[in-house]
Amino acid sequence: MPKFSDLLRLCKLKVVALILLTAVVGMFLAVPAPYLPNGWLVLSATLGIGMAAASAAVFNHIVDEHIDKQMSRTDQRPLPQRKVNRNQALVWGVFLGVVGLGILQLFVNTTTTVLTFISLIGYALIYTMYLKRTTPQNIVIGGAAGAAPPVLGWSAVSGTQGIEYALLLFLIVFVWTPPHFWALAIHRVEEYKKVKVPMLPVTHGLPYTRMQILLYAVLLLIISLLPYLSGMSGIIYLLSAVALGLIFLLYAVKIYTKPDDKKIAWATFVFSINYLMLLFLALLFDHYWLISL
Repeated sequence: MPKFSDLLRLCKLKVVALILLTAVVGMFLAVPAPYLPNGWLVLSATLGIGMAAASAAVFNHIVDEHIDKQMSRTDQRPLPQRKVNRNQALVWGVFLGVVGLGILQLFVNTTTTVLTFISLIGYALIYTMYLKRTTPQNIVIGGAAGAAPPVLGWSAVSGTQGIEYALLLFLIVFVWTPPHFWALAIHRVEEYKKVKVPMLPVTHGLPYTRMQILLYAVLLLIISLLPYLSGMSGIIYLLSAVALGLIFLLYAVKIYTKPDDKKIAWATFVFSINYLMLLFLALLFDHYWLISL
């Protein structure tokens, strides 16, 4: 029997935590301030969405096992290390998915259950099994699955009411995903070449990828202003979005203008994670900050 700690490692808990943050913020934004969403509903939706996201991560590990063995970033994962075998991982992934979707159906609503299932299939099957191996635009198209959690959180609390605002959050994460992952792909380009995964730096070269990161950073800065321009958020969020967006843009400029700096791509990748976390926390703080005045 595998150790429970190794089963948890299959779930990519750090990634799931970021996913859940965007989902939970979506839940709270779905309710007009100063009101709070139902606590049991938030707990149930968070657990269900989290388990579904963990299930998708497990299936990603299963499909990518032969690739993970050849990459230094991933060769210490439980499957390449044979701490968990494929059948055990498969059972674990199915368990997480079924229970997570069951929780959503029983305690949340059908809309959230269906959207979560589509997101799970989009990441675990469409992205991991097909897009990742066939097109350099894999992370752009597949990013839709990773951008879904704010919509899932919103729908868990409000159904389809006001869902257009949740789509703005979806758009932010969708545009954030390519520069976030391409920075990592630049940092690990030789490994992606070795395993023949057609990431953008492999198929189109590093200069082209750097330019794309820069362009997406500009687009992200513009897109991140939409919650303010639509009246969804206020000045606190606006200032945060501008500051964080300019910092992200500065990293992108450095990637483009300093191609020989081997550390900047990794630094950009790390900052991009903090960027998304802080941006969504700013949304949440802005939503409720007037209450404390």
